[in-house]
Amino acid sequence: MKSLSLKVFPRTLAKRTGVRKLRGSGRVPAVIYGRQVQPKNLEIGVKEIEDLIHHSVSETILVDLALEGEAKSRRLALVQEIQHHPLSGKVLHVDFHEVAENEKVTVTVPVETVGEAAGVKNGGGVLEHVLFKVKVRALPKDLPEVINVDVTRLEIGQSIHLGEIPLPADVEVIGDKKVPVISVAAPITEEQEAAALEAAGAPLAEPEVLKEKKEEGTAEAAATGTAAKPGDKGAALAPAADKGGEKTVEKKAGEKAGEKKAEKKK
Repeated sequence: MKSLSLKVFPRTLAKRTGVRKLRGSGRVPAVIYGRQVQPKNLEIGVKEIEDLIHHSVSETILVDLALEGEAKSRRLALVQEIQHHPLSGKVLHVDFHEVAENEKVTVTVPVETVGEAAGVKNGGGVLEHVLFKVKVRALPKDLPEVINVDVTRLEIGQSIHLGEIPLPADVEVIGDKKVPVISVAAPITEEQEAAALEAAGAPLAEPEVLKEKKEEGTAEAAATGTAAKPGDKGAALAPAADKGGEKTVEKKAGEKAGEKKAEKKK
């Protein structure tokens, strides 16, 4: 990976108000750190960092920082992270990781396909891009910006695994070598698509337990005479009186009247 020159400046404004003022003046706050150096606050021109990103294949960029006003005027570093505004996309902050020319580093590199797979072209298969990025380890100068994978020979049911992707010399891929990176799947038939749509749109069956409870409640209401008539609120709350109840009340009233007559005779 070829290093790109970038001019940076020491930064004194660090608090929230200072950073807001810095961005208002057309500068972007940044920081540089490394294993053998102390973190240092920096600032960059908005146009410079945006041009750097625009002309790069990915955000994994090797830069040769020209730091103004420092004895060690040049620092080799990787763009570790770039923070963007969620709405406008403007660059808010940049992290630089200083590296040594003779020290191997691990970075994430994008994977891109080249050509049209035979299984897609001739068999109507579907190209599945499983991994869009992979981790690689190498010296800074040997790091690839992107990994191109030729898929023209892939038939339906075939895959290119992590251990099979082409890499430049002295570059090591990190991870399980048996993991598929790119595959060609068989096309979906009309019957399979129709079955999937039918399964997705089928109405849910009513649970049997709830159905049984509903039926039991309806039968009980019909047996006790508590079924409510439309518009009759009282019928839904109070049970109807039966004839047996009326006879019981009359019998109790007669017994009380007999007791009163017996008391008068005494």
